[in-house]
Amino acid sequence: MTTGYDGIPDGAPRPATGGEAPAPLPPRIQPSYQQAAAPPVAPATWPAPTWPAPPVNPYPHVAASSAPVTGEASAATAPVPASAIPLTAPPAGGPLPPVGPAIGFAQPRRGAARAALILAVVLFVVAVAQTVMLVRLDHRLAVADRRNAAQQQEVGKQLDTLGKRTTALEKRVGGAFDPAAVAADVQPSVFRVEAGDFTGTAFAVAAASGGGTRLITNFHVVDQVYTAGKRDVALVRKNLRFPATIVKVDKANDLAVLSSKENFPKLTVASETVQPGEPIVVIGAPLGLEGSVTTGVVSALRTDIPGENGRTVIQFDAAINPGNSGGPVVNGKREVVGVASAKARDAEGIGLAIPIAVACRSFSGLC
Repeated sequence: MTTGYDGIPDGAPRPATGGEAPAPLPPRIQPSYQQAAAPPVAPATWPAPTWPAPPVNPYPHVAASSAPVTGEASAATAPVPASAIPLTAPPAGGPLPPVGPAIGFAQPRRGAARAALILAVVLFVVAVAQTVMLVRLDHRLAVADRRNAAQQQEVGKQLDTLGKRTTALEKRVGGAFDPAAVAADVQPSVFRVEAGDFTGTAFAVAAASGGGTRLITNFHVVDQVYTAGKRDVALVRKNLRFPATIVKVDKANDLAVLSSKENFPKLTVASETVQPGEPIVVIGAPLGLEGSVTTGVVSALRTDIPGENGRTVIQFDAAINPGNSGGPVVNGKREVVGVASAKARDAEGIGLAIPIAVACRSFSGLC
């Protein structure tokens, strides 16, 4: 405890001086390293001034005090203006101070809520409309797919029918009779035969077992040579002469087989019986004129020809003469259907041929 200049200890009450203000106190000297203590405040003794009506205290739990405070306790008990806001928490159990209005959090307006509702309804309607449109579009696409499938099926049927018609037309065109083309393909396999004093025709049909070519002709063409015990004959074509040998004969059917060491082009043998009215080409060497071509049709298949002993022969109307004997009778497919053998005397357009099937039966392995 320290003592003031008036001899009264600090913090002790001082006597009133009749309302006069106390004289100012000289400054106290405090050490530089110690914070100066608050100077004592003398109690006021002058009349209380007339203050305007204090504002309503917003904190009723804080009681305003005007009691004089002396000494060190004056800082804690000094009067507090009624409008001051306490910095300490309210006493326990007391009411909480009122909370002011929130700042920056405005209540949503009713108009915004209505706009949000309208937007939601519009979006829902748009979604429903889009769904309906998609369903209709899907239905239309399904109908279009079924229609396209039906059209493709119909087009496929039409193309199939057209393909069949085209194939049939090609067969007709391919089977169309072209004597010039047939003759050009067949002639390299046909030769004039020289057998002693007789001449005739032969054609290649197969390969020989030891190499070379087998040819067919009539027996009456080589009869003189064969009866004389000889077997050598000659094949002539375009001034070329090829030696050949008689290897087999069938006197009953007037057929003979020749063999040559040369490799000649072979003709194909027909697998079906020729029919009346079918066009044919006959190639031979009538009167020694090799490479002669005549055309006609099959007139009939006969078994009543005198001198044939009931054998089946092919009657045709193509012109033939002595020297055509042994020549091939060919259909439009370049297939051999018969072997030309004779013609009717004192008649025109009646030629006879031995069916090729007879030759195939007489000489096994030939066809």
